Amino acid sequence: MKIKMIIILLVCFYGCGKVSKYKTIKLAHGLDTNHPVHKAMLKMGEDLDSLSKGTLKLEIYPNQQLGSERQCLELLQIGSLGMTKVSAAVMENFSPDMKVFGLPFLFRDKAHTFKTLDGVIGKELLDGGTQYWLKGLGYYDAGSRSFYTKKEPILSPDNLDGLKIRVMESVTAMNMIRSMGGSPTPISSGELYTALQQGVVDGAENNPPTFYLSRQYEVCKYFSLDEHTTIPDVLIISTHVWEALNSQQKKWLQLAADASVKYQRKLWAISEEEALESVKKAGVTITRPDKTMFKEKVESVYEDYKDDESVYKLLKRIQAIQ
Repeated sequence: MKIKMIIILLVCFYGCGKVSKYKTIKLAHGLDTNHPVHKAMLKMGEDLDSLSKGTLKLEIYPNQQLGSERQCLELLQIGSLGMTKVSAAVMENFSPDMKVFGLPFLFRDKAHTFKTLDGVIGKELLDGGTQYWLKGLGYYDAGSRSFYTKKEPILSPDNLDGLKIRVMESVTAMNMIRSMGGSPTPISSGELYTALQQGVVDGAENNPPTFYLSRQYEVCKYFSLDEHTTIPDVLIISTHVWEALNSQQKKWLQLAADASVKYQRKLWAISEEEALESVKKAGVTITRPDKTMFKEKVESVYEDYKDDESVYKLLKRIQAIQ
């Protein structure tokens, strides 16, 4: 394991810290190459190459080649990796105010979501991680997370009683599952398919494209669209790498990142529809439970954050956005 980590560090470090007219930024993520996020990253690389006339490039490592989301963030913190994409739920372990995105039923609809992410609050949160050597460049759409299970659909919180549900490494996510009556079990995305097969967990929660592209629909035949959380993906760059760029290079990279965000959101909308249709054809039963019961169950999660003044103020500001 130590030898593998040394190799990863050497691969990541090469090209990130060299002072040269030509720079290559290494970007790693944990998603499939067919995922809208990966396709948006390819576009970002193409745009960056065009804007910089080949002097600034992206080198992309998908499928957890360089580690899990948490491991990639840790590599960013020491400057051994240039960029990554993580869920805001994982980012909350490094930039605490991000936990606001994990609060259930926070956003009213997609318009409210994007108005928050692309506005003042979203920008504040992107910059909030710089003290942890992590700078946000933008938010990719990750849709809404819903439950999928092996044995029965989740039609009400009562159906979660006693079930082991996989969650991300997020305190907020674990508290939410507990409030609904389930047993939260943190497992990395790369290990989840096997965990479902072997009965380590009874189900999980994620968005439709990830459910489909991970092929977890082969194990879980019930998808209950309660849409309890809308947690964005965050495009992150190491501040060590960012600060090594000159002002023009920073401008090119931000322009390419902004364009990739717009492109990804269009791809995402299409992929959600395709994913739901595909898993349905594969024998998955899709249900749309009444969200009211779920909302009532998670009220305690909001109460838990009244003592966290920073997050509670963010919550109120987000709810006030019209």
